[in-house]
Amino acid sequence: MAAHILVAEDNGDIIDVMREVLEAEGYRVTCAPNGREALKAFERETPDLIVSDVMMPQVDGFEMLRKMQEHGRGSVPVIMFSGKVDEETASRAAHEGAQAFIGKPFDPQALIESTKQLLSNR
Repeated sequence: MAAHILVAEDNGDIIDVMREVLEAEGYRVTCAPNGREALKAFERETPDLIVSDVMMPQVDGFEMLRKMQEHGRGSVPVIMFSGKVDEETASRAAHEGAQAFIGKPFDPQALIESTKQLLSNR
């Protein structure tokens, strides 16, 4: 069965590219336009991997991760990405529980490599 990836991103163009890249690798992808919708999707079905933007309306990526941890996110690996690529954001992402951090605009190959690496560790 294909691994299930939950993508939380508020930019429709980026969602389309991520979905295309991940589905081409054989993954099953659920997309949410913000952290609030991602939390709802997470409650319906726990994914094998979460890919989340840091800055989103309503509930940002960091708050979303905290809420998922409160609800027993457990060992679901997380890739965070942001247009704000600096040491502080990457460090905070790691502190909040992300196993990988990718800058925007993102390199599709970097996304695939991080995804494969994190899913192979499960």
